[in-house]
Amino acid sequence: MFIEILKGLGTTLKHSFQPRITLQYPEEKRPVRPRFKGRHELKRYDNGLEKCIGCSLCAAACPADAIFVEAAENSDAERYSPGERFARVYEINMLRCIFCGFCEDACPTEAIVMEHEYELSFYDRASAIYTKDMLLVPPAGAPDTPQQVAPGSFNRSIPDMQNPD
Repeated sequence: MFIEILKGLGTTLKHSFQPRITLQYPEEKRPVRPRFKGRHELKRYDNGLEKCIGCSLCAAACPADAIFVEAAENSDAERYSPGERFARVYEINMLRCIFCGFCEDACPTEAIVMEHEYELSFYDRASAIYTKDMLLVPPAGAPDTPQQVAPGSFNRSIPDMQNPD
């Protein structure tokens, strides 16, 4: 019995001189890995238009049924995205999300991206539903949506989806 106690103390002594692994979380934050899947973001083109075209492929690919997309038609007076449609309503229920990344893989325009933010906490169920306004990245130096464009045209600074040349 005395030998087992000495073995246990030896193990404790051996580990006490190794570098510590524990971080003091709120003060010290561990960097995330490059492949980490965190909070979702809806991206924009450089001209400020939204990349999301309201196709609902992300909602169809979601195994947890956490995404709801309702599409609407673009017009020349109110243009949200370069295509014919845009996502009028885009919601993600973060309580249902399993952070699998299928939504990101299914998106044809790379509009939904899972970034590296991992501090997600909620006090009630209603605050766990992220709306389009919460997910959409603010435009960097470009006009916000909706934009007004000349009839029958759109801003050509967006990549042409039909001809990727």
